[in-house]
Amino acid sequence: YDSAKRGYYYTEPNFFLPFVDIKESEFFAICISEKALKQYENTPFYDKLAAVFEKIKGFLPDTIRVNTTWIDTHYTFLQESYTDIKPDIWEIIARSLRVGKQIRISHQKAGAEAATPRTVDPYHIVSYRGEWYLIGYCHTRKDIVRFAVSRIKSARLLDKAYTVQEGFCIEEFLGSAFGIMSDSKEYRVKIRFSKEQAPYILERQWHASQSVKENRDGTVDLSFNTSSLFEVKRWVLSWGADAKVLGPKKLVDAVKDEVERIAGEYCIK
Repeated sequence: YDSAKRGYYYTEPNFFLPFVDIKESEFFAICISEKALKQYENTPFYDKLAAVFEKIKGFLPDTIRVNTTWIDTHYTFLQESYTDIKPDIWEIIARSLRVGKQIRISHQKAGAEAATPRTVDPYHIVSYRGEWYLIGYCHTRKDIVRFAVSRIKSARLLDKAYTVQEGFCIEEFLGSAFGIMSDSKEYRVKIRFSKEQAPYILERQWHASQSVKENRDGTVDLSFNTSSLFEVKRWVLSWGADAKVLGPKKLVDAVKDEVERIAGEYCIK
């Protein structure tokens, strides 16, 4: 107590009250979230986010500062394959999103021999299966398109400001896609899975619009709406003979053609 100031003060100059009042169970959740960040080590902001978690833990009360090394021996997040992203390109995209200015990029499409220059108004960033996609208005295509960030070879920030098109909504843009790709037309997909694979189909939510029917013979029919068949075809093929497409015909034909190509590669008649 300081009689001159008529108040109390801390005797230790470095003492401070914790900024956060948190339970030990909540602290445990923070630690698990930090470990989950390992899945995003391919992104330039991983180190920054890891540093933020360290700061959060540093501000917590001593009563819940426990040894967290045991988490590493009990919890593992298996990472999918991922693409490499150049930190300088990521920073330019992130900055353009913050300040609302156009960027000039050099983007090389899959299978293309060379990259092409594009002026883009960045709208959104989407993470999907180890890849990051830039959604934005392309002044070359005169349309809103998606660019794989890993395929952007160079980028620079321009001085010209832009505004997001009125009515743009990322949820509506992605629509009912089964993945990252989408088309203008929507399809009703129906796939029959074998009795052996039925448990795996039943235990997961594969699509927001899905419906599942269990058949008497143990097989399972999975149906959903999607605006793109390309990624559905790849997914169906990953199940081998345990998945049979029942519709639409366009997807049936696409899978059939792919199976015939595979058979040809292995000289199977």
